[in-house]
Amino acid sequence: MSETLLACRNVRKQFGSTVVLNDMTVSVPSGTVLGLVGENGAGKSTFLNILGGVLAPDGGEIELQGRRYTPANPIAAARAGVRVVHQELNLFPNLTIAENLFLDELPARWFGIDRARLQREATDMLRRVGLRRDARSLIRDLSPGARQLIEIGRALRTGAKLIVFDEPTTSLTTPESEHLFELIRELRSQGASIIYVSHNLSDVLRLADNVLVLRDGVVQTLDAATNLNESVLIRAMVGREMTQLFPRRQPQPERREASRPATLELRGLTRRNCIHDVSLRVDAGEIVGLAGLMGSGRTELLKMIYGLDATDAGEVLVDGVPYRRRCPRGWIKRGMAFVTEDRRQDGLLLDSNARDNTLLASWRQYSVGGWLQRRRASQAATQIQDELLLRGDRRVIVRRLSGGNQQKLVFAKWGLRKPRILLLDEPTRGVDVGAKMELYSTICRLADAGTAVLLVSSEQEELIGLCDRLHVMRSGKLVAELQRAEFSNEQILRHALDPEQIA
Repeated sequence: MSETLLACRNVRKQFGSTVVLNDMTVSVPSGTVLGLVGENGAGKSTFLNILGGVLAPDGGEIELQGRRYTPANPIAAARAGVRVVHQELNLFPNLTIAENLFLDELPARWFGIDRARLQREATDMLRRVGLRRDARSLIRDLSPGARQLIEIGRALRTGAKLIVFDEPTTSLTTPESEHLFELIRELRSQGASIIYVSHNLSDVLRLADNVLVLRDGVVQTLDAATNLNESVLIRAMVGREMTQLFPRRQPQPERREASRPATLELRGLTRRNCIHDVSLRVDAGEIVGLAGLMGSGRTELLKMIYGLDATDAGEVLVDGVPYRRRCPRGWIKRGMAFVTEDRRQDGLLLDSNARDNTLLASWRQYSVGGWLQRRRASQAATQIQDELLLRGDRRVIVRRLSGGNQQKLVFAKWGLRKPRILLLDEPTRGVDVGAKMELYSTICRLADAGTAVLLVSSEQEELIGLCDRLHVMRSGKLVAELQRAEFSNEQILRHALDPEQIA
């Protein structure tokens, strides 16, 4: 029997009158993986923050290798051998990859930094996590997926005894995720213990030795992964049966009539060293997916469409009319909405309340003479929030809401404008299975009402479950178009991977 590395007994935490962890008891043997699952707001993040030294428990006790574990801060936790890779990344965008990787222990030479050694060791770590980037690149120039790999590299570098991964694959595509899983198995074989938190239940069941389910701060299930399946986990998480993840949609009729222009059309869209001659169309009521690996250009393409990034050639047409001078404000007026990949940085005002965030794109609709009609605006905001089943206290600042409720607010912000065109970049990133179902229903409801949807997702099952057609991107180019009858994980990956990688 393996030695117990971490033992938690009756751990309790509450904020005001709300109990977020209630007598949590769990142990993690050395050299094992514990899967931790639960809906947003179940208490997972609170537990991770306690382990990482961010929060102190209000009751109970925690032991690490048989000794009482009470870290005063994250630095103390790291020194004790516990590292947490948080979903919300903790990197310095103005520093290089190498400097972020070794920030707490920069290699010294004389009275400065040994830059040659820093570059060499950082390059080795990038190779280990499977990221092909120059270690001298600035963090601000990286995609969220690449930043996620940097955060993982920081944890691996320290040789921690207990590594906690909080939604590590939300920005990673299938090959990057598989590489991470191999790293986790390697760490386990070397005697490290892993706590793996994810909303992707199939990944949890593949990786974990044991799985713990939290609901409302209470342990619902703690059992060997071999005794569980996804249906059992979902029932324990949400307290009810959920038989179908993706809404059933009616087969989409053939929309591409020669005499009828597409709602959204791209012709030869190009940006030097990034996007190459991309042409596609999305008709009213259609959900078109963009699949591809990290770095394939999917996010960059959406930003170019929306006018956030410049283009060198090509045009974007709406209802057959080209718009060369594109900017977000102009697109919003024309009925285009963009749910960005990073809701906290680009989609929300975290220190404002739910109403103000819902009205972000619609202030003028509910203003007269520059003055907001508060009653009418509040009623409209409440109505769209109710349609999206927004939970939690809507009066608190948004940063205190769960990830699922934050993402629903982003959808509410755009839903209030009833968009004709909806660009979605990783729309369910870091969202639990219950909230995912609700967001999927919202996406399908918008499409059924006539919205043209262009969807980017790293989750192939999401693309397969929602889309009417799929385009696959590789190295900034569209390399394949798949009709619904052709959808499969194998088909998508075959086109997304470089032929040399397949060989």
